[in-house]
Amino acid sequence: MPFSFLPSVDPVVISALLLIFLFSGIIKGFLGIGLPTAAMAFLTLVMEPTEAISLLTIPIIATNLFQFIRSSERVQTAKKYKYFAFAIMVSIFITAWNITAFPTGFLTVVIGFAMIIFSVNLLFGFSLPIGPGLSWQIGVGVLSGFLGGLSSIWSPPVAMYLMARNTPKEQFIAATGFLFLAGCFPLALGLYLSGVLTPVTAVKSLMGLVVVLLGFRIGELLRGRVSQEIFRKFVLIAFLLMGLRLIIAGMY
Repeated sequence: MPFSFLPSVDPVVISALLLIFLFSGIIKGFLGIGLPTAAMAFLTLVMEPTEAISLLTIPIIATNLFQFIRSSERVQTAKKYKYFAFAIMVSIFITAWNITAFPTGFLTVVIGFAMIIFSVNLLFGFSLPIGPGLSWQIGVGVLSGFLGGLSSIWSPPVAMYLMARNTPKEQFIAATGFLFLAGCFPLALGLYLSGVLTPVTAVKSLMGLVVVLLGFRIGELLRGRVSQEIFRKFVLIAFLLMGLRLIIAGMY
């Protein structure tokens, strides 16, 4: 079929998807965070959660790879958080591999829950009393991977762990880049083995990446012209409300 690589032949749906990827890229470029959160908030309005996650695969890999490459102390960071990364990789792979075993309503609730954690954490600086032990890295890593495998959003537990440990800014950027990247390829492999990520959806995801990169550049340009704090609060409050909506929709 000539249009088999498009999400839909309906121009309204195609336009909506392009706008969603563009907006998500702008959020990422402006705030440096929030690509999967923004995309999942809107993609779930027009498609099933599993399809939405598959479309985000390549944009997530590309943007996290870019973030990690630009960070400093990459080798030292990888050594310090290797067990954290391993826990994420194993749990995100297993969860994504079995994603089709979970009901759509459950996936919708998990996505909403991840969005609320993401928003509350950044709005109010919520943190947990986390100790220095290795068991904390492994435990938070497993939780992050489980959340990421079901929603493509595994940044909240990672960020909360690093904030609770009072990680310096440069180390925080390097660590998040490494731990976000660590989950990307196991997520893609798990989704592929589950049958959710196919060659066709991979092409769609690649098309989405082009639009995301355009939005990312626009976001970078807007960063110096718009109040970052006001924009940040507006976006996070919107994410919080959309997360609540997804939880209610998934439950009822």
